[in-house]
Amino acid sequence: MSHFSYRNGALHAESVALSDIADKFGTPTYVYSKQALEENFSAWSDACKGRDALVCYAMKANSNLAILRLLAALGSGFDLVSGGELLRVLAAGGDPRKCLFSGVGKTRDEMRLALSHDILCFNVESIPELHRLNEVAGQLGKKAPVSLRVNPNVDPKTHPYIATGLKANKFGVAFSDALNAYRLAASLPHIDVVGIDCHIGSQLLDDAPLLEALDKLIDLVDTLDKEGIAVHHLDLGGGIGIVYDDERPVAVGAYLGRVFARIDSWRKSRYAGSPIKVCFEPGRSIVGNAGVLLTRVEYLKPGEEKNFCIVDAAMNDLMRPAMYEAWMGVQTVTQREGRALTWDVVGPVCESGDWLARERALVVEPDDLLVINSAGAYGMTMASNYNSRGRAAEVLVDQDRCVLIRQRETPESLFALEQQASLD
Repeated sequence: MSHFSYRNGALHAESVALSDIADKFGTPTYVYSKQALEENFSAWSDACKGRDALVCYAMKANSNLAILRLLAALGSGFDLVSGGELLRVLAAGGDPRKCLFSGVGKTRDEMRLALSHDILCFNVESIPELHRLNEVAGQLGKKAPVSLRVNPNVDPKTHPYIATGLKANKFGVAFSDALNAYRLAASLPHIDVVGIDCHIGSQLLDDAPLLEALDKLIDLVDTLDKEGIAVHHLDLGGGIGIVYDDERPVAVGAYLGRVFARIDSWRKSRYAGSPIKVCFEPGRSIVGNAGVLLTRVEYLKPGEEKNFCIVDAAMNDLMRPAMYEAWMGVQTVTQREGRALTWDVVGPVCESGDWLARERALVVEPDDLLVINSAGAYGMTMASNYNSRGRAAEVLVDQDRCVLIRQRETPESLFALEQQASLD
Protein backbone atom coordinates (compact mmCIF):
# COMPACT_ATOMS: atom_id res chain seq x y z
CA MET A 1 0.00 0.00 0.00
CA SER A 2 2.96 2.34 -0.64
CA HIS A 3 0.73 4.75 -2.61
CA PHE A 4 -1.48 5.24 0.45
CA SER A 5 0.59 6.93 3.17
CA TYR A 6 0.42 9.49 5.97
CA ARG A 7 1.59 13.05 5.47
CA ASN A 8 1.57 15.20 8.61
CA GLY A 9 -0.82 12.78 10.26
CA ALA A 10 -3.30 12.69 7.33
CA LEU A 11 -3.67 9.63 5.09
CA HIS A 12 -3.21 10.36 1.39
CA ALA A 13 -3.82 8.50 -1.86
CA GLU A 14 -0.73 9.48 -3.82
CA SER A 15 -0.76 13.29 -3.21
CA VAL A 16 -4.48 13.69 -2.48
CA ALA A 17 -5.77 13.74 1.11
CA LEU A 18 -8.45 11.12 1.61
CA SER A 19 -10.36 13.59 3.78
CA ASP A 20 -10.61 15.86 0.74
CA ILE A 21 -12.00 12.98 -1.31
CA ALA A 22 -14.60 12.30 1.39
CA ASP A 23 -15.57 15.98 1.46
CA LYS A 24 -15.94 16.12 -2.33
CA PHE A 25 -17.49 12.74 -3.13
CA GLY A 26 -18.92 11.47 0.16
CA THR A 27 -18.65 8.01 1.67
CA PRO A 28 -18.48 5.09 1.24
CA THR A 29 -16.17 5.50 -1.75
CA TYR A 30 -13.62 3.25 -3.40
CA VAL A 31 -10.37 5.10 -4.07
CA TYR A 32 -7.76 3.76 -6.52
CA SER A 33 -4.17 4.81 -7.20
CA LYS A 34 -3.30 5.10 -10.88
CA GLN A 35 0.41 4.76 -10.14
CA ALA A 36 -0.18 1.55 -8.20
CA LEU A 37 -2.23 0.09 -11.06
CA GLU A 38 0.47 0.93 -13.59
CA GLU A 39 3.27 -0.45 -11.43
CA ASN A 40 1.40 -3.66 -10.66
CA PHE A 41 0.65 -4.31 -14.33
CA SER A 42 4.24 -3.48 -15.25
CA ALA A 43 5.48 -6.17 -12.85
CA TRP A 44 3.83 -8.68 -15.19
CA SER A 45 4.51 -7.01 -18.53
CA ASP A 46 8.17 -6.25 -17.74
CA ALA A 47 8.78 -9.89 -16.76
CA CYS A 48 7.32 -10.93 -20.13
CA LYS A 49 9.50 -8.63 -22.26
CA GLY A 50 11.29 -10.46 -25.04
CA ARG A 51 8.87 -13.37 -24.76
CA ASP A 52 5.91 -14.44 -26.82
CA ALA A 53 3.55 -13.82 -23.93
CA LEU A 54 0.25 -12.07 -23.23
CA VAL A 55 -1.00 -10.72 -19.90
CA CYS A 56 -4.81 -10.92 -19.78
CA TYR A 57 -6.20 -9.01 -16.83
CA ALA A 58 -8.89 -11.03 -15.00
CA MET A 59 -11.51 -8.34 -14.96
CA LYS A 60 -13.80 -10.07 -12.49
CA ALA A 61 -11.48 -8.56 -9.87
CA ASN A 62 -12.47 -5.01 -10.84
CA SER A 63 -14.26 -4.08 -14.05
CA ASN A 64 -14.58 -0.30 -13.83
CA LEU A 65 -14.32 1.15 -17.34
CA ALA A 66 -11.64 3.67 -16.38
CA ILE A 67 -9.44 0.90 -14.99
CA LEU A 68 -10.01 -1.26 -18.07
CA ARG A 69 -9.16 1.67 -20.35
CA LEU A 70 -5.95 2.31 -18.38
CA LEU A 71 -4.87 -1.33 -18.62
CA ALA A 72 -5.80 -1.58 -22.31
CA ALA A 73 -3.57 1.44 -23.00
CA LEU A 74 -0.74 -0.42 -21.26
CA GLY A 75 -1.19 -3.35 -23.66
CA SER A 76 -3.26 -5.68 -21.50
CA GLY A 77 -5.49 -8.39 -22.82
CA PHE A 78 -8.52 -9.46 -20.77
CA ASP A 79 -9.83 -12.63 -19.17
CA LEU A 80 -13.64 -12.66 -19.31
CA VAL A 81 -16.26 -14.74 -17.54
CA SER A 82 -19.41 -13.26 -19.09
CA GLY A 83 -20.76 -11.53 -22.16
CA GLY A 84 -21.24 -8.41 -20.07
CA GLU A 85 -17.52 -8.33 -19.34
CA LEU A 86 -16.77 -8.51 -23.07
CA LEU A 87 -19.07 -5.54 -23.66
CA ARG A 88 -17.19 -3.65 -20.93
CA VAL A 89 -13.89 -4.34 -22.69
CA LEU A 90 -15.33 -3.01 -25.94
CA ALA A 91 -16.75 0.08 -24.20
CA ALA A 92 -13.32 0.74 -22.66
CA GLY A 93 -11.54 0.49 -26.02
CA GLY A 94 -9.96 -2.90 -25.36
CA ASP A 95 -9.05 -5.33 -28.14
CA PRO A 96 -11.41 -8.35 -28.31
CA ARG A 97 -8.69 -10.26 -30.16
CA LYS A 98 -6.73 -10.21 -26.91
CA CYS A 99 -9.60 -11.64 -24.86
CA LEU A 100 -9.88 -15.10 -23.31
CA PHE A 101 -13.41 -16.22 -22.40
CA SER A 102 -13.51 -18.45 -19.30
CA GLY A 103 -16.43 -19.69 -17.20
CA VAL A 104 -18.44 -22.88 -16.79
CA GLY A 105 -21.84 -21.65 -17.95
CA LYS A 106 -21.45 -19.77 -21.24
CA THR A 107 -24.80 -19.23 -22.92
CA ARG A 108 -25.49 -19.43 -26.65
CA ASP A 109 -25.97 -15.66 -26.76
CA GLU A 110 -22.60 -15.13 -25.06
CA MET A 111 -20.93 -17.48 -27.52
CA ARG A 112 -22.47 -15.64 -30.47
CA LEU A 113 -21.36 -12.30 -29.06
CA ALA A 114 -17.79 -13.49 -28.54
CA LEU A 115 -17.59 -15.12 -31.98
CA SER A 116 -18.92 -11.98 -33.63
CA HIS A 117 -16.02 -10.01 -32.14
CA ASP A 118 -13.35 -12.60 -33.02
CA ILE A 119 -12.02 -13.09 -29.49
CA LEU A 120 -8.66 -14.78 -29.05
CA CYS A 121 -9.94 -17.96 -27.44
CA PHE A 122 -12.70 -19.73 -25.53
CA ASN A 123 -11.47 -21.53 -22.43
CA VAL A 124 -13.87 -24.48 -22.63
CA GLU A 125 -14.69 -26.18 -19.33
CA SER A 126 -16.85 -29.22 -20.23
CA ILE A 127 -17.77 -31.60 -23.02
CA PRO A 128 -21.36 -30.26 -23.25
CA GLU A 129 -19.95 -26.74 -23.65
CA LEU A 130 -17.68 -27.97 -26.43
CA HIS A 131 -20.64 -29.43 -28.33
CA ARG A 132 -22.70 -26.26 -27.83
CA LEU A 133 -19.86 -24.04 -29.05
CA ASN A 134 -19.38 -26.23 -32.11
CA GLU A 135 -23.10 -25.91 -32.88
CA VAL A 136 -23.19 -22.12 -32.41
CA ALA A 137 -20.03 -21.57 -34.44
CA GLY A 138 -21.46 -23.70 -37.24
CA GLN A 139 -24.63 -21.62 -37.34
CA LEU A 140 -22.47 -18.51 -37.80
CA GLY A 141 -20.24 -20.13 -40.41
CA LYS A 142 -17.21 -19.79 -38.13
CA LYS A 143 -14.65 -21.96 -36.36
CA ALA A 144 -14.36 -21.24 -32.65
CA PRO A 145 -10.81 -21.00 -31.27
CA VAL A 146 -10.66 -23.27 -28.25
CA SER A 147 -8.43 -24.03 -25.31
CA LEU A 148 -9.57 -26.68 -22.86
CA ARG A 149 -9.34 -25.68 -19.24
CA VAL A 150 -7.65 -28.69 -17.70
CA ASN A 151 -8.17 -29.36 -14.01
CA PRO A 152 -4.77 -30.67 -12.84
CA ASN A 153 -5.97 -31.63 -9.32
CA VAL A 154 -3.25 -29.52 -7.69
CA ASP A 155 -3.91 -28.20 -4.18
CA PRO A 156 -3.28 -24.42 -4.26
CA LYS A 157 -3.31 -24.23 -0.44
CA THR A 158 -5.69 -21.29 -0.35
CA HIS A 159 -9.22 -20.61 0.91
CA PRO A 160 -11.58 -23.39 -0.28
CA TYR A 161 -13.94 -20.87 -1.91
CA ILE A 162 -11.16 -19.65 -4.22
CA ALA A 163 -9.51 -23.00 -4.94
CA THR A 164 -10.43 -24.01 -8.49
CA GLY A 165 -8.08 -26.79 -9.58
CA LEU A 166 -9.12 -29.75 -7.42
CA LYS A 167 -11.26 -32.73 -8.41
CA ALA A 168 -14.10 -31.45 -6.23
CA ASN A 169 -14.26 -28.07 -7.96
CA LYS A 170 -16.80 -27.23 -10.67
CA PHE A 171 -14.18 -25.82 -13.01
CA GLY A 172 -12.42 -27.43 -15.94
CA VAL A 173 -12.03 -30.85 -17.50
CA ALA A 174 -10.56 -33.55 -15.26
CA PHE A 175 -6.94 -34.24 -16.10
CA SER A 176 -7.71 -37.93 -16.67
CA ASP A 177 -10.36 -36.96 -19.25
CA ALA A 178 -8.33 -34.25 -20.99
CA LEU A 179 -6.79 -36.36 -23.78
CA ASN A 180 -10.14 -37.74 -24.92
CA ALA A 181 -11.65 -34.25 -24.68
CA TYR A 182 -8.93 -32.90 -26.96
CA ARG A 183 -9.47 -35.77 -29.39
CA LEU A 184 -13.15 -34.85 -29.52
CA ALA A 185 -12.40 -31.14 -29.94
CA ALA A 186 -10.03 -31.86 -32.82
CA SER A 187 -12.73 -33.92 -34.57
CA LEU A 188 -15.46 -31.27 -34.43
CA PRO A 189 -15.87 -29.32 -37.69
CA HIS A 190 -16.40 -25.89 -36.18
CA ILE A 191 -13.77 -26.06 -33.43
CA ASP A 192 -10.16 -24.93 -33.84
CA VAL A 193 -7.92 -26.24 -31.07
CA VAL A 194 -5.44 -23.46 -30.30
CA GLY A 195 -4.36 -23.82 -26.68
CA ILE A 196 -4.40 -25.40 -23.25
CA ASP A 197 -5.43 -23.66 -20.05
CA CYS A 198 -5.53 -24.09 -16.29
CA HIS A 199 -6.26 -21.88 -13.29
CA ILE A 200 -5.90 -23.56 -9.90
CA GLY A 201 -6.99 -20.81 -7.53
CA SER A 202 -6.52 -17.34 -6.14
CA GLN A 203 -4.45 -15.61 -3.42
CA LEU A 204 -1.55 -18.07 -3.80
CA LEU A 205 1.49 -17.05 -1.77
CA ASP A 206 3.79 -19.83 -3.01
CA ASP A 207 4.34 -20.60 -6.70
CA ALA A 208 5.12 -24.30 -6.12
CA PRO A 209 1.51 -25.41 -6.88
CA LEU A 210 1.52 -23.27 -10.04
CA LEU A 211 4.76 -24.83 -11.23
CA GLU A 212 3.40 -28.30 -10.44
CA ALA A 213 0.39 -27.53 -12.61
CA LEU A 214 2.70 -26.26 -15.36
CA ASP A 215 4.61 -29.55 -15.33
CA LYS A 216 1.35 -31.45 -15.79
CA LEU A 217 0.32 -29.23 -18.69
CA ILE A 218 3.71 -29.70 -20.36
CA ASP A 219 3.34 -33.48 -20.16
CA LEU A 220 -0.13 -33.23 -21.68
CA VAL A 221 1.10 -30.99 -24.52
CA ASP A 222 3.74 -33.62 -25.33
CA THR A 223 1.05 -36.29 -25.46
CA LEU A 224 -1.16 -34.13 -27.67
CA ASP A 225 1.74 -33.42 -30.00
CA LYS A 226 2.30 -37.15 -30.51
CA GLU A 227 -1.36 -37.45 -31.49
CA GLY A 228 -1.01 -34.69 -34.06
CA ILE A 229 -2.94 -32.15 -31.98
CA ALA A 230 -0.90 -28.95 -31.90
CA VAL A 231 -1.50 -26.18 -29.37
CA HIS A 232 -0.29 -22.64 -29.99
CA HIS A 233 -0.61 -21.16 -26.52
CA LEU A 234 -0.31 -22.31 -22.94
CA ASP A 235 -2.44 -20.39 -20.45
CA LEU A 236 -1.39 -20.67 -16.78
CA GLY A 237 -4.20 -18.56 -15.36
CA GLY A 238 -3.59 -16.16 -12.50
CA GLY A 239 -3.63 -16.63 -8.76
CA ILE A 240 -0.60 -14.79 -7.35
CA GLY A 241 -1.62 -13.32 -4.00
CA ILE A 242 -1.19 -9.92 -2.39
CA VAL A 243 -0.47 -8.58 1.09
CA TYR A 244 -3.54 -8.09 3.28
CA ASP A 245 -1.84 -8.48 6.65
CA ASP A 246 1.59 -10.07 7.05
CA GLU A 247 1.59 -12.38 4.01
CA ARG A 248 4.73 -12.72 1.93
CA PRO A 249 3.58 -13.63 -1.58
CA VAL A 250 6.04 -14.72 -4.21
CA ALA A 251 7.25 -11.83 -6.38
CA VAL A 252 5.70 -11.78 -9.84
CA GLY A 253 9.07 -11.47 -11.58
CA ALA A 254 10.52 -14.42 -9.67
CA TYR A 255 7.50 -16.59 -10.47
CA LEU A 256 7.53 -15.75 -14.18
CA GLY A 257 11.29 -16.30 -14.30
CA ARG A 258 10.77 -19.86 -13.07
CA VAL A 259 7.90 -20.40 -15.51
CA PHE A 260 9.92 -19.31 -18.53
CA ALA A 261 12.98 -21.30 -17.37
CA ARG A 262 10.91 -24.49 -17.24
CA ILE A 263 9.36 -23.82 -20.63
CA ASP A 264 12.77 -23.08 -22.16
CA SER A 265 14.22 -26.29 -20.72
CA TRP A 266 11.27 -28.32 -21.99
CA ARG A 267 11.44 -26.88 -25.50
CA LYS A 268 15.20 -27.44 -25.73
CA SER A 269 15.16 -30.97 -24.36
CA ARG A 270 12.11 -32.69 -25.77
CA TYR A 271 9.43 -30.56 -27.39
CA ALA A 272 9.56 -30.62 -31.18
CA GLY A 273 6.36 -28.68 -31.88
CA SER A 274 5.81 -25.13 -33.04
CA PRO A 275 6.55 -22.15 -30.74
CA ILE A 276 4.06 -21.64 -27.94
CA LYS A 277 2.75 -18.33 -26.62
CA VAL A 278 2.35 -18.16 -22.83
CA CYS A 279 -0.72 -16.43 -21.38
CA PHE A 280 -1.38 -15.27 -17.83
CA GLU A 281 -4.63 -14.13 -16.18
CA PRO A 282 -3.73 -11.99 -13.14
CA GLY A 283 -6.43 -9.97 -11.42
CA ARG A 284 -5.98 -9.46 -7.69
CA SER A 285 -2.22 -8.88 -8.00
CA ILE A 286 -2.90 -5.90 -10.30
CA VAL A 287 -5.79 -4.14 -8.55
CA GLY A 288 -5.95 -5.51 -5.00
CA ASN A 289 -3.43 -3.25 -3.28
CA ALA A 290 -4.23 -0.36 -5.62
CA GLY A 291 -7.51 0.48 -3.90
CA VAL A 292 -9.07 1.26 -0.52
CA LEU A 293 -12.63 1.63 0.70
CA LEU A 294 -13.14 5.02 2.37
CA THR A 295 -15.86 5.05 5.04
CA ARG A 296 -17.11 7.29 7.86
CA VAL A 297 -17.77 6.35 11.48
CA GLU A 298 -21.45 6.82 12.33
CA TYR A 299 -21.57 5.56 15.92
CA LEU A 300 -19.36 4.06 18.60
CA LYS A 301 -21.21 1.44 20.62
CA PRO A 302 -19.21 0.05 23.57
CA GLY A 303 -20.47 -3.19 25.10
CA GLU A 304 -19.70 -5.73 27.80
CA GLU A 305 -18.20 -8.25 25.38
CA LYS A 306 -17.64 -6.23 22.21
CA ASN A 307 -17.06 -2.65 21.20
CA PHE A 308 -18.69 -1.82 17.90
CA CYS A 309 -17.46 0.88 15.53
CA ILE A 310 -20.43 1.35 13.19
CA VAL A 311 -19.49 2.82 9.81
CA ASP A 312 -21.44 3.76 6.70
CA ALA A 313 -19.87 1.02 4.56
CA ALA A 314 -21.26 -2.49 4.88
CA MET A 315 -21.14 -6.06 3.62
CA ASN A 316 -23.04 -4.99 0.50
CA ASP A 317 -20.11 -2.68 -0.32
CA LEU A 318 -17.33 -5.13 0.60
CA MET A 319 -18.37 -8.78 0.73
CA ARG A 320 -14.99 -10.45 1.31
CA PRO A 321 -14.96 -10.39 5.14
CA ALA A 322 -18.48 -11.80 5.47
CA MET A 323 -18.06 -14.31 2.64
CA TYR A 324 -14.52 -15.56 3.28
CA GLU A 325 -13.87 -14.28 6.82
CA ALA A 326 -11.15 -12.35 5.02
CA TRP A 327 -8.76 -10.16 7.02
CA MET A 328 -8.74 -6.59 5.74
CA GLY A 329 -6.46 -3.90 7.17
CA VAL A 330 -8.06 -0.81 8.75
CA GLN A 331 -6.52 2.64 9.21
CA THR A 332 -7.80 5.94 10.51
CA VAL A 333 -7.55 8.71 7.94
CA THR A 334 -6.45 11.16 10.64
CA GLN A 335 -3.92 9.91 13.18
CA ARG A 336 -5.16 10.65 16.70
CA GLU A 337 -3.35 10.69 20.02
CA GLY A 338 -4.88 8.70 22.86
CA ARG A 339 -5.49 5.20 24.16
CA ALA A 340 -6.56 2.70 21.55
CA LEU A 341 -9.57 0.50 22.26
CA THR A 342 -10.43 -2.76 20.54
CA TRP A 343 -13.31 -2.42 18.09
CA ASP A 344 -15.24 -4.57 15.67
CA VAL A 345 -15.79 -2.44 12.56
CA VAL A 346 -19.32 -3.19 11.36
CA GLY A 347 -21.84 -1.77 8.92
CA PRO A 348 -25.53 -0.81 9.13
CA VAL A 349 -26.87 -3.80 7.16
CA CYS A 350 -29.40 -5.89 9.09
CA GLU A 351 -27.24 -9.02 9.39
CA SER A 352 -24.96 -10.24 12.18
CA GLY A 353 -22.54 -11.17 9.42
CA ASP A 354 -22.21 -7.53 8.40
CA TRP A 355 -18.67 -6.83 9.56
CA LEU A 356 -15.58 -5.45 7.87
CA ALA A 357 -12.94 -6.07 10.55
CA ARG A 358 -12.84 -7.68 13.98
CA GLU A 359 -10.88 -6.82 17.10
CA ARG A 360 -8.87 -3.87 15.80
CA ALA A 361 -7.04 -1.47 18.07
CA LEU A 362 -8.13 2.02 16.99
CA VAL A 363 -8.11 5.52 18.38
CA VAL A 364 -11.35 6.69 16.84
CA GLU A 365 -14.27 9.09 17.37
CA PRO A 366 -17.69 9.46 15.73
CA ASP A 367 -17.50 11.15 12.30
CA ASP A 368 -13.88 10.06 11.82
CA LEU A 369 -12.88 8.55 8.49
CA LEU A 370 -11.46 5.05 8.12
CA VAL A 371 -10.08 3.15 5.15
CA ILE A 372 -10.32 -0.58 4.54
CA ASN A 373 -7.03 -1.46 2.86
CA SER A 374 -6.34 -3.70 -0.12
CA ALA A 375 -9.92 -3.40 -1.31
CA GLY A 376 -9.26 -2.86 -5.01
CA ALA A 377 -10.04 -6.48 -5.94
CA TYR A 378 -13.42 -8.14 -5.44
CA GLY A 379 -14.79 -5.08 -3.67
CA MET A 380 -16.94 -3.17 -6.12
CA THR A 381 -17.44 -6.13 -8.47
CA MET A 382 -19.06 -8.16 -5.66
CA ALA A 383 -21.08 -5.24 -4.27
CA SER A 384 -24.87 -5.48 -4.08
CA ASN A 385 -27.93 -3.41 -3.27
CA TYR A 386 -28.92 -5.43 -0.20
CA ASN A 387 -31.14 -3.41 2.18
CA SER A 388 -31.81 -1.11 -0.82
CA ARG A 389 -28.42 0.48 -0.38
CA GLY A 390 -26.91 2.25 -3.37
CA ARG A 391 -23.46 1.06 -4.35
CA ALA A 392 -20.48 3.23 -3.52
CA ALA A 393 -18.81 5.84 -5.67
CA GLU A 394 -15.40 5.14 -7.24
CA VAL A 395 -12.55 7.64 -7.60
CA LEU A 396 -9.23 7.37 -9.43
CA VAL A 397 -6.26 9.37 -8.14
CA ASP A 398 -3.36 10.44 -10.35
CA GLN A 399 -0.69 12.24 -8.31
CA ASP A 400 -2.40 15.43 -7.05
CA ARG A 401 -5.58 15.00 -9.10
CA CYS A 402 -8.64 12.84 -8.61
CA VAL A 403 -11.60 12.06 -10.83
CA LEU A 404 -14.95 10.38 -10.22
CA ILE A 405 -15.05 7.18 -12.29
CA ARG A 406 -18.39 5.88 -11.01
CA GLN A 407 -21.22 7.90 -9.54
CA ARG A 408 -22.82 6.82 -6.29
CA GLU A 409 -26.12 5.04 -6.91
CA THR A 410 -29.21 6.95 -5.88
CA PRO A 411 -32.49 5.48 -4.61
CA GLU A 412 -34.07 6.50 -7.93
CA SER A 413 -31.47 4.49 -9.86
CA LEU A 414 -32.31 1.42 -7.78
CA PHE A 415 -36.00 1.72 -8.68
CA ALA A 416 -35.45 2.49 -12.36
CA LEU A 417 -35.91 -1.04 -13.69
CA GLU A 418 -38.90 -1.92 -11.49
CA GLN A 419 -42.55 -1.59 -12.45
CA GLN A 420 -45.55 -1.29 -10.17
CA ALA A 421 -47.58 -3.52 -12.43
CA SER A 422 -50.89 -4.92 -11.30
CA LEU A 423 -52.24 -8.38 -12.14
CA ASP A 424 -55.81 -7.18 -11.58
